[in-house]
Amino acid sequence: MALLDIHVIGSPILRRETQIVQQMTSGLRQLITDMFDTMYAAKGIGLAAPQVGRIERIAVVDVEKNPIALINPVITIKSGKSRREEGCLSIPDIHYDVERAGKVTVNALDVDMKPITLEGSDLFGTCLQHEIDHLHGKLFLDHLSILKRRQAMREWEEEKDQYPELIRRLTPEVIARLQAEEDEANAEEAADRAADRR
Repeated sequence: MALLDIHVIGSPILRRETQIVQQMTSGLRQLITDMFDTMYAAKGIGLAAPQVGRIERIAVVDVEKNPIALINPVITIKSGKSRREEGCLSIPDIHYDVERAGKVTVNALDVDMKPITLEGSDLFGTCLQHEIDHLHGKLFLDHLSILKRRQAMREWEEEKDQYPELIRRLTPEVIARLQAEEDEANAEEAADRAADRR
């Protein structure tokens, strides 16, 4: 398992337009595998190539144990509105409500460069829009009001010193902490469900 460094906000590559993938190579297949491994280790549900320092138009997502690699994804249809809390592996510990389309249709290629069409709503729809934004140099903070964006950046000022060189490294200690936080959240959720059944 190869874990990649994650670029955090301020890294110029997060604002770059990605390049269309013309053909699949063994190197890109390995990149996709490493992106999934990195996403899982960081306890994320989506990761785009610029977040790991690459300029290819590639993203990976996994919502409810349904891993999907997206090559050259394009949103072709948007409808409705949805608002939900979002975070980002490139902006750790910062979360805000974001309004996006309630449902999207996405055309992309899979790892074999075969066309696929996905329809996403709820969390899956949000995840698709979030990752495709990354492929065009956009962050979820860009969808906030000016005041909320300023507030988010003030919060980030207090966090950013943890990430020298604007890089987030998934060390064994970091992975252990993230796993402990996930276990605690899962335990609280299970306790809440048990209480609701009483």
